[in-house]
Amino acid sequence: MTVSIKDVAKVAGVAVSTVSRALGKGPVSDEVRAQVQAAVRQTGYKPNLSARRLRSQHTQTVGLVVADIGNPFFTTVARAVEDAAYKAGMRVILCNTDEDPKREALYLGLMQEERVSGLIFAPTRATIERLADYDFDFPVVLIDRAGAGGRYDAVVLDNRQASADLVEHLFSRGYRRIGGLFGSTSTTGAERHEGYVAAMTRRGLSPQARFAPPSVAAAMAETDAWLAGPDRPEALIVSNGLFLEGVVKAVRAAGLSIPGDLGLAGFDDETWTQLVEPGITVIGQPIDAIGREAMAMLLDRLETPSQPARKVVLSGRCIVRGSTARVGVPAVAD
Repeated sequence: MTVSIKDVAKVAGVAVSTVSRALGKGPVSDEVRAQVQAAVRQTGYKPNLSARRLRSQHTQTVGLVVADIGNPFFTTVARAVEDAAYKAGMRVILCNTDEDPKREALYLGLMQEERVSGLIFAPTRATIERLADYDFDFPVVLIDRAGAGGRYDAVVLDNRQASADLVEHLFSRGYRRIGGLFGSTSTTGAERHEGYVAAMTRRGLSPQARFAPPSVAAAMAETDAWLAGPDRPEALIVSNGLFLEGVVKAVRAAGLSIPGDLGLAGFDDETWTQLVEPGITVIGQPIDAIGREAMAMLLDRLETPSQPARKVVLSGRCIVRGSTARVGVPAVAD
């Protein structure tokens, strides 16, 4: 039998409106609040959250929409957001879009229906271009992908500089034919491509760039074609952890070695990059900090809705391992 708020009021000896105020942290005395809480425990009453959402514009719920939950980057970001939300007394609704703008549109509509307090969002390039068309009635913080900036708060990596750092590192190791494989669906991939091209041009080198959807299979296919072609690079820079995995698999399937046949550097300091031989040179991103900062910005926005939009740009760290070693060039310790 379902216990109603009327049952709680009867046990507590107070009016239904008093129970509502007590449960909603309204103006009641400590003595009355204690009576109501005791009646809730005695009756086993559970609040109707759906009805509460309909009555309130502030649900204490955070929407988190990520591009690919199978990507360890977004898994770690989600954990950091959830931890920060929990400490703030808020819940998280997590949605995964698989880089599909149609699914993004569906989940953005869901967030409106759920009346979330705010949204943390990693959009595709296609959706970033249309964000101005949305009229959200909650604050939005963009993570990882933010484009040129605008009306929404954002937390991102300095992608151009990080990519340039990888070019400079490979150049210092004696590599000159340096190719780049970049994600085709996000502003992140575009920005890393821009940093790569700028650094290659500064060094008087010819950029060789290819683009693919961010998946292991796509990276394997592009690498297979590159290794078999006449313009095979001496080294590759790849723009995400999924690409790193795909390149390693493709090189091994071709019977080649890293770095003997191909130097390799990329993004995301995932555990496996430390364990495989010879170890993969990567840009380590402050992923936990991205999640925590996004949640902090969302809470700030809820407190002060009228403040100007902010963009926090974090720095990555180049972690050098054996995948970029070169005969005759001294190795640098991790």
